[in-house]
Amino acid sequence: MLVDKFIPKPYTQKVEAAKVQHRAPSNIALVKYWGKKGEQIPMNPSISFTLSDSYTETIMEMAPRTDFTTSFQIDFYFDKEPKENFLPKIETFFTRIRNYIPFLRDYYFIVRTRNSFPHSSGIASSASGMAALAVCLMKIEKLFAPEMSEQFFYEKASFLARLGSGSACRSTYGGIVMWGAHPAVPDSSNFYGVPLKDTHEIFDTYQDTILLIDKGQKPVSSSKGHKLMIDHPYAEARFAQARQNITLLRDVLSQGDLNEFNKIVESEALALHAMMLTSNPYYILMRPNTLSAIERIWYFRASTNTPICFTLDAGANIHLLYPEAEKSKVHPFIEEKLRPLCQDGDVLFDHVGK
Repeated sequence: MLVDKFIPKPYTQKVEAAKVQHRAPSNIALVKYWGKKGEQIPMNPSISFTLSDSYTETIMEMAPRTDFTTSFQIDFYFDKEPKENFLPKIETFFTRIRNYIPFLRDYYFIVRTRNSFPHSSGIASSASGMAALAVCLMKIEKLFAPEMSEQFFYEKASFLARLGSGSACRSTYGGIVMWGAHPAVPDSSNFYGVPLKDTHEIFDTYQDTILLIDKGQKPVSSSKGHKLMIDHPYAEARFAQARQNITLLRDVLSQGDLNEFNKIVESEALALHAMMLTSNPYYILMRPNTLSAIERIWYFRASTNTPICFTLDAGANIHLLYPEAEKSKVHPFIEEKLRPLCQDGDVLFDHVGK
C-alpha cells in the first residue's frame, strides 16, 4: 500500500555524507490499539501520553556505500556494542520504507542507539526506537529537500515510524497523540499519528510511575497478540468499544474530568487483557502482584479521594497515572504499598513530555 504524498519528488540538493541525532520518548496508550491489518494499519484508533524520561537516543551516520552485495549496508550498535541480531528488524523496516526514502539503497548507514531505561522495564522500546530511527531519516531527507515544511516533516516521520512499529508513530510527537481515523478528530489518520489540540492543562504534566511487577520476558509477544485478534470471537465488539472510548476520552481530555478519565483508562487496560484471556490460544500476562497492586490503587483512591488510576500495556507492569499536584500524596503511597510488590523493588518515575 503506497501513500503517494510521502513518495518524494526529485531532490533539490546533493548530500555526500551526514550525521544526525534524535531522542524519541516512549508512550503509554490510554485507549489501546490491539489488532492490525496489512502493513501496520490499526483495527481501531488509539490515544497515548508521550513520556519524557523514558527515551531512545539514536545517532545515525551516512556515507557513500562501499558494499553492494546486500540490499542495504547497515552497521548497528546498541549501548556501544555491535548488535547483529537486531539488523534483520532494521532491514525489514528499510525494505518497507524504501519507496519513501529512496536514498537508503545508495548509502552506508551506521546506527548507534541507547535507551534511558533498562531493557527489562516493560517500557515500549520498539516505539521509541523506531520513532528515533524514523526522525533521523527525516533529518537526512531534509538535507536533500530543505524546502520541506515542519508539518510534513513530522507527518512523514510518524508515517515511517508506523511501518517499523505501530505504536512508534505516536512517539514522534510530544504530549497527547492519536493514531487511527476517527470522526471525533477530523485530521486523524490510519497512516500516522496526530497531536491532539485543545487539551486541558492538567494533562500537560501528568505523572506516570511505572511499577515493574515482572521484568521477565513475556510468554507471548505483542506481535503474536495482535495476530490473535484476526479470528477473535469478541474482536468486533472490542473495536467498537475502543472507537466509543475515543469519543468519550476526547471530551474528557478537553474538559479535564479526572473521574471519567480514570474510568475510561482503567476500562481500556482491562479490556486489552480480556482479549488475551479469551483468545485462542488464551494466555495471561498479568501476575498476582499486578492484581494486588490494582486492588491497592482502588482502595487508596476510594479512601483518600485522590484522582489516580492505572493502565497496563501488554505485560504485567503497571503505569500509575495521576496529576502532578498529587505527587505529595501519591509518592508515600507508592513507597509504602506499591514498591514492595515490584520485582527488586524497582519503580520508574516519569511524566508526560513535550
